[in-house]
Amino acid sequence: MGFCMVEWIISEGLTDYDTAVTFMEQRADAIARGEADEAVWLVEHPPLYTAGTSAKPQDLTDPDRFPVYESKRGGQYTYHGPGQRVAYAMLDVGKRGHDVRRFVNELEEWVIATLAEFNVTGERREGRVGVWVTRPEKPLTANGMPPEDKIAAIGVRLRKWVSFHGISINVEPDLSHFDGIVPCGITEHGVTSLVDLGLPVTMADVDVALRKCFDRCLTPYSAE
Repeated sequence: MGFCMVEWIISEGLTDYDTAVTFMEQRADAIARGEADEAVWLVEHPPLYTAGTSAKPQDLTDPDRFPVYESKRGGQYTYHGPGQRVAYAMLDVGKRGHDVRRFVNELEEWVIATLAEFNVTGERREGRVGVWVTRPEKPLTANGMPPEDKIAAIGVRLRKWVSFHGISINVEPDLSHFDGIVPCGITEHGVTSLVDLGLPVTMADVDVALRKCFDRCLTPYSAE
């Protein structure tokens, strides 16, 4: 039994989406061949929309607003842009339990633990992808419940049991940029960010929390 090194990469500025996908695919292939370490790549993108494999055309409500990229990850439409931390996880799921459902659950737990570092309670919701926060300070919904906003998205793809794509956490993006899509096909809930919640959190703060919480949320790599 052994453990693999995970390389942590942080890119400054805004990373082109096609460039990111090319890098992820090449790194995932190299990991599958045993020629590279696993990696977590922290980036920001210029404003753009991505369409996952389940995206519905009618959910792209403003197709001319930002570039739209077809993505091979699971899920529907999502937004990426400045002020949002995207963490691309290129991990050997075959060596981390060989269980896709558990892996996705662990990614959600990673987000929830990271948010908890800032005293934010992130939660899963049945039938809704991503991580959500309750907004008790807002007016109650029609059914008498506090509204809930999405703060993080999750979408992954596996090739030869190696993952790529990953998670995104809204730190301080322009939330109006989400108006051009129906995020993840969900119309009855909003979108929020750490700064929108009143927290003076920086991207560097989030990066520290992501790294701190990673090992305790993801099944360890096991080498045969």
